[in-house]
Amino acid sequence: MLINSETIIKDTDELIRRRSVDVELPVSDEDRQLLMDMLKYVDESTIPEIAEEKKLQPAVGISAIQVGVPKKMTAVILKDEEGNKVVEYALVNPKMISNSIEKAYLDTGEGCLSVAEKHEGYVYRSARVKVKAYDLLQEKEILIKADGYLAIVLQHELDHFKGVLFYDHINQKDPFYQDPAAQIIE
Repeated sequence: MLINSETIIKDTDELIRRRSVDVELPVSDEDRQLLMDMLKYVDESTIPEIAEEKKLQPAVGISAIQVGVPKKMTAVILKDEEGNKVVEYALVNPKMISNSIEKAYLDTGEGCLSVAEKHEGYVYRSARVKVKAYDLLQEKEILIKADGYLAIVLQHELDHFKGVLFYDHINQKDPFYQDPAAQIIE
């Protein structure tokens, strides 16, 4: 499937708010191809020459609903400053099985491929999470113990399965409220 800035569903489309359903295992060829295309998008979106040529917005994750498919699949890649992959997942049916009471937020706020308008404010999420999922890259069920930035990314992507967007979490009365007990992720 061709995935670029023009084919990603925006928050003006009511489909983005639709709840996603579990993917039947073993993963079908169609679902496998879609998830690999999503992973390729995330990988190439942070390579400037390719991103410009293919009209890709930089991303660290994408969920299937963002390309119009309401299934619980998400692709996540985190890279270091040199562009080397530090984390790479092609997750099927990811589910958060535990999360910390301690909160964290990105000091720059969050963004989303499906949200064109700027929504300023802090998005408080759990500082640590455990996510159970089938990883298509490893072809097995895995348990991800994440903290910091990865924990934020996973929660953002899993929210898509419930039709929730990052700005739904921003305090409307005080968008930049700073919880002194929360961890600030730079």
